Amino acid sequence: MEQRYWQKEIETMAYEDMRKLQSERLREQVKHVYTHVEFYRKRMDEKGVKPEDIKGVEDLNKLPFVTKDDLRECYPYGMLAVPLKDCVRIQSTSGTTGKRVVAFYTQDDVELWENCCARAIVAVGGTDEDVCQVCYGYGLFTGGPGLNGGSHKVGCLTLPMSSGNTERQIQFMMDLGSTIICCTPSYAAYIGETLKEKGYKPEDNKLKAGIFGAEPWTEEMRREIEALLGIKAYDIYGLTETSGPGVSFECQEQTGMHVNEDHFIPEIIDPDTGEVLPEGAKGELVFTSITKKAFPLLRYRTRDICVLSRKKCSCGRTLIKMTKPMGRSDDMLIIRGVNVFPSQIETVLLNEGYAPNYQIVVDRVNNTDTLDINVELSSEAFSDTVKEVTAAEHKLADAIKTMLGINPKVHLVAPKSIARSEGKAVRIIDKRKLHD
Repeated sequence: MEQRYWQKEIETMAYEDMRKLQSERLREQVKHVYTHVEFYRKRMDEKGVKPEDIKGVEDLNKLPFVTKDDLRECYPYGMLAVPLKDCVRIQSTSGTTGKRVVAFYTQDDVELWENCCARAIVAVGGTDEDVCQVCYGYGLFTGGPGLNGGSHKVGCLTLPMSSGNTERQIQFMMDLGSTIICCTPSYAAYIGETLKEKGYKPEDNKLKAGIFGAEPWTEEMRREIEALLGIKAYDIYGLTETSGPGVSFECQEQTGMHVNEDHFIPEIIDPDTGEVLPEGAKGELVFTSITKKAFPLLRYRTRDICVLSRKKCSCGRTLIKMTKPMGRSDDMLIIRGVNVFPSQIETVLLNEGYAPNYQIVVDRVNNTDTLDINVELSSEAFSDTVKEVTAAEHKLADAIKTMLGINPKVHLVAPKSIARSEGKAVRIIDKRKLHD
């Protein structure tokens, strides 16, 4: 198969040349933020670091980290590194407690971001002959605008559907012959389920690939989506803080996401000590934006746990790969002293033949943590007797206990009784009062 790239020279650049380019851009960026952003100037002065101390990538660890809390404290304009008149757009994080994070873009920043998304679309086989259906939310959320812009760059016929209105999504998908779909994995699974309920088979649609991100998903869920829609399902990664989707993307090898290293320098650190870990070590992902001018972040702590690898890729891209995030350093659940990631529970459910429609409810009763997992039954299984359902609950609870090391209570519930998310799925309800 002929390998295709959006910007071949960059995507297949030799490591030494990439490092030279990164170092050059890093030096410029550090000068830029030190001169124009008081926050960075103050933090660097506190650490005794001047722009001239940063000669290349090897000096990255001399710079201070930036966290989401820092961004909230600087809201709205504290991290802005260019005059406001030079900005053409803002994007913002989805709702969280406290102040939102607002990211600014110059026209050049938008162009660079859209090129990153174009690389992702071409990597899954996208061309100007494709029909690309974008079902990520538009507006302040970065998913829709990013993939929309990337799709335009590639020359696809772009369907700017946004999220929701599944009936209309399916009508346009079938009538216009969509070949690439971009949305959250939970929504892709929901569209697949709905198509199945309507009597469609996977071969009835013209889809060949899906680009899915914005929430954690497992390899088991990937296979589930691929079977439901008859496609290859690819991962894409990004954060509003660093632009949006397209920071990294999967190629047709599907063994991790290539980081667009000409724009973002990745590091892996020990989340407790901040120490930089070697390639292949598991830790927290940190990104430095080296081309973004309006809202450039140096050493931004993503809280995502993953591994970086320079292992040679069959697609020919030389860009470093990151694994799917394996959880987060900040939303990991600690239940009865055990570290629990929702992805572990999802893996068990899919291995046991359940659809990925579940909700984890954690509470504290008499000073002891409780773990309840609500899992939807298929319509066929829902007709089972109470005795059969109870036996199935015990079997699933045992499988989850084997994975986690703690006993959950499993509740098999009616089909469609857990609210489907057309944006990000709410997988966890933590009722414990763990923070003031």
